[in-house]
Amino acid sequence: FVKMSVIWYTKGKSSERERNFIMDKICSFLNQSVSPYHAVKQVKEALKEAGFQSLEEENLWQLEPGKNYYVTRNESSLLAFSMPKEKPLYYHLCASHSDFPTFRIKKVKKKDAFYAKAEIEGYGGMIHTSWFDRPLGLAGRVIKKTKEGIFSVLIAPDKNVFVIPNLSIHFNREINQGYKHNVHVDLQPLYGGSEAELMTLLREEVGCKGDEEIVDMDLILTVRQPAVAAGVKDEFLLTPRFDDLGCVYTTLQGFLRAQDKLPKEALSVFCLFDNEEVGSGSRQGALSNFLPDVLERICLSYGMTKEEQICARSRSFLLSADNAHAVHPNHPEKSDDEFPVVLNGGVVIKYNASQRYTTTGMTGGVFGSLCEKNDIKTQLFVNRADMPGGSTLGNLLSHSFSVPMVDIGLPQLAMHSAVETAGCEDVETMIEAIQAFYESEICQTKDGMWRI
Repeated sequence: FVKMSVIWYTKGKSSERERNFIMDKICSFLNQSVSPYHAVKQVKEALKEAGFQSLEEENLWQLEPGKNYYVTRNESSLLAFSMPKEKPLYYHLCASHSDFPTFRIKKVKKKDAFYAKAEIEGYGGMIHTSWFDRPLGLAGRVIKKTKEGIFSVLIAPDKNVFVIPNLSIHFNREINQGYKHNVHVDLQPLYGGSEAELMTLLREEVGCKGDEEIVDMDLILTVRQPAVAAGVKDEFLLTPRFDDLGCVYTTLQGFLRAQDKLPKEALSVFCLFDNEEVGSGSRQGALSNFLPDVLERICLSYGMTKEEQICARSRSFLLSADNAHAVHPNHPEKSDDEFPVVLNGGVVIKYNASQRYTTTGMTGGVFGSLCEKNDIKTQLFVNRADMPGGSTLGNLLSHSFSVPMVDIGLPQLAMHSAVETAGCEDVETMIEAIQAFYESEICQTKDGMWRI
């Protein structure tokens, strides 16, 4: 993949040329973010370029009002924040997730019968058939042991390493009649002939020398197809990992665009969590203490009391940014025909009666009013009444950090496929919406009343 800087932001509406540049940048970001660790690396590079300073959870912090910082956890989750010059009265937060459905490598085999294979297990819910018969790569982190200690090395060889071959239709006559694949049997990837040795490739990638050794690894299969524009007018974006790296990129860019116009009373926070696709219940997930701990440390640096922190949290607003289902062209009956969501139709505000999405009439009204004021297109998503929907970051994050929230997203087709389809225009629309949010003074003055 061509490596490009992912940091880019402008003030205000973009020209046609700038919109094309945005597409180049998001494609570069998606192509390089081949694992959650690589996605966080890209975000860190963008934040550093914008002047944010790095922090470590393990160290004491000496925070200065008016400065910008970021901190990571497990190398796969990240929080960035811009501190107002005076103690904050409320928080503006936007959250997305760094992970995506894929296959995790459990074990590398030198030889299995006639071929060298790896053993994998599914991570998240993916469309299995979309992974067959395509070039697959390898990405993640390798844990290396040296005399100095144990540390991780990110790897993503620029190489087609794996393939998951289909069984010929001559051996499986039921393949087109709804065949149910067994992940343990049908989806184990091939990486070489009988003499192939994947560990040799890994040692070369991490630069093992002498008595240095690989002690463990967190590796996944990754789709090698690059992000590309499609359609008669290049109006569509075909890409792996758009759920939810599309929201990661757009929320980051909106956050960076807004830096010169942040409200003086707001603590502005960009949140990126891992493990949403498997329930968020990890040390680096939305259910963890990562966000509450970081916010408490920030507030302590201002000398805020516990009650002042509770007051600030009650005045706050959070956007949970994860993608939404567009109406499928071949299966419109799967969507509620009274609330059609279409590609390039604008930012999606998501509702669910069972609270799998956190949007209420109040929070949806606040965000919708903000977008209307800034001439930003929005559309509403609800499930058919006879069809259950999925969940996302918001309702899980509220278990550990409860503030008024709204669930939003980019419309897309083929969610959780190896390659997903989105709308190019929606990328810029989402960036504008996030920028407008961070620049606005949105504050709950009392229960059921908001200042916008």
